[in-house]
Amino acid sequence: MLRRNRRLRTTQAIRNLVRETSIAPTDFIVPVFVVEGKGIKQEIPSMPDYYRYSLDLLRKEILELWVMGLTSVLVFVKVSEKLKDNKGTEALNAQGLMQRAIKTIKDVCPDMIVMTDVALDPYSKYGHDGIVEQGIIQNDDTNSVLSEMALSHAQAGADIVAPSDMMDGRILDIRSLLEQEGFHNTGIMSYSAKYASAFYGPFRDALQSAPVDLKNIPKDKKTYQMDPANRKEAIKETLMDIKEGADIVMVKPGLCYLDIVREISNAVDVPVAVYQVSGEYAMLKAAAQKGWLDHNAVMMEQLLSIKRAGAHMIASYFAKDAVTIL
Repeated sequence: MLRRNRRLRTTQAIRNLVRETSIAPTDFIVPVFVVEGKGIKQEIPSMPDYYRYSLDLLRKEILELWVMGLTSVLVFVKVSEKLKDNKGTEALNAQGLMQRAIKTIKDVCPDMIVMTDVALDPYSKYGHDGIVEQGIIQNDDTNSVLSEMALSHAQAGADIVAPSDMMDGRILDIRSLLEQEGFHNTGIMSYSAKYASAFYGPFRDALQSAPVDLKNIPKDKKTYQMDPANRKEAIKETLMDIKEGADIVMVKPGLCYLDIVREISNAVDVPVAVYQVSGEYAMLKAAAQKGWLDHNAVMMEQLLSIKRAGAHMIASYFAKDAVTIL
């Protein structure tokens, strides 16, 4: 034989030399969960080895991430029940937990890329990403709040706002307000293809933001998040977000949607992010604890698969574990 493909698999050094896909610390976006209080590092029961931090301990965590080479975080806040309502009023509080978290991160590590979650579910007494009236999620009224929310994050120092709500037209509204107020360099990472997935459970536990079970309140988010059966719709949603001003587009979840990642990566000329979600994290942690899977080997294979499918960056709860191996 003149051609033997195995020649390029002979040693680890050769395999490294010809590898098509690689992962670096700067590929990761690290989700961070923030709570009120002091001295709090609280493990999330359904997400082993992952924590909620009070602002004082968040400072230490941010420095640790930076030293590890992890240069981007995506901030989520757990809001007190007494501050929740149907209009996300607390989301616009200039002294709110999110706004203080942004300032804390920038104070301790100015070069850290701070991305912020823009959605109403952490602030909603109903656990929905939008304002609820007569059993319907109100699209345009929600967009008005989301725009002001994104502006308040930019004013606090966020580098990139990340609308995760899936309301129609919210990217245009956010971009327009940011431009109007002079925040020309604040980026938008849009959750463009966010599916109504069953993999989000542990995340909702972390923020206590699951939809409530009340009469005349939607029990799920299927009227605004995408149907997992749809592929072409994801491309349409993504192209619309880019036209409206999105700088980065996201597919969420990860592993079950790698075909969507590839389709979108082929179709667009902006960076593509993937969110490897809490359910994906929890499943591997649980299987590894049982001794059924090799945690590190499976983790790295999953991350490589996401990158190979076309992701430029990955939001992942495995970021610290993976960088430790790298």
